[in-house]
This record gives sequence, C-alpha cells and structure tokens, in this order.
Amino acid sequence: MSGFIGREQHTIDEKGRLLIPARFRRKVLLQRDENGTASPLREQVLYVLKAEDGSLELYEPSVWGEKERQLLKLSDFNPEERLLTTMIYARLEQAELDRSGRIPLSREMLDHAGIDREAVIIGANVKMIVWEPSRLEKLLNENAGRFAQLAGRYV
Repeated sequence: MSGFIGREQHTIDEKGRLLIPARFRRKVLLQRDENGTASPLREQVLYVLKAEDGSLELYEPSVWGEKERQLLKLSDFNPEERLLTTMIYARLEQAELDRSGRIPLSREMLDHAGIDREAVIIGANVKMIVWEPSRLEKLLNENAGRFAQLAGRYV
C-alpha cells in the first residue's frame, strides 16, 4: 500500500511513544488484497529501521514484507550478502500500535535519531520518515539549492 503524504510534528511522551498521525494510521490499519479491496490489518505493527542519514523509517507490514522477500533471496554463504542481512536486521525493530495510535520507540532508536521530545513525521509514499526537527531543518536548509538539480536528475 502507498499514499503516506504530508508532514506533521508530534511530541514523544515520557514512555518514548510516538503518535502516528491519524491520516497515516488509517492507511496502516487497512490492508489491500490483490483485487484492491481494503480489509482491517491483522497485525497492527510498524517496522522501524535506523536509516543511514540519522532518521528513522517506518514501514507497514505489506511494504516491509516485500523488502523481506528480497532479503530472503540473499545467500547466507556469500559474505557480503550475509553482512548486508545482518546490518539491516541489527537496525530493525518491530513496534506495535496501541489503541491510541502510538508506537513505542526504544532508547536506541531515539538516540540514533537524536530525538528527545519532538519528532517530525514525513509521509514518503510507501514509508514514513521520522526526524528530530532541528536535524531535518538543517538538512533541508543546507541542501535547498540542490532541489532542482536532484529533481532534474531523478524525477
């Protein structure tokens, strides 16, 4: 499923829980079958991955399942493929949505992203990207002049 679009800022509570925006939560809680029919998701979890750029990426089960199928094709006997698998799973956690639409983020995940109290959630189509607000603003400001170049090259 895809369609996470937008940007919202939320406070991390004292237990390290992040509120998933309602508009994103509705997409997470519905899963589409091959015919495009939406039905409630049995597993109300998100996969949380520490990204190389200091952010966190949140994936719903169906999207992460595709990535997992690719990982299962890698060989345990090829050292590079085994290393990649180890590195990905060492950066990955599963977080269950509670009744209020929050997910718990471990101290390790929060530290990786530099998040203390506030977090910005960006809908990036098939995933959500979570940033510490000042880190995100710094990244965007430092790279503002590159937008046209990057868009021209990749879009």
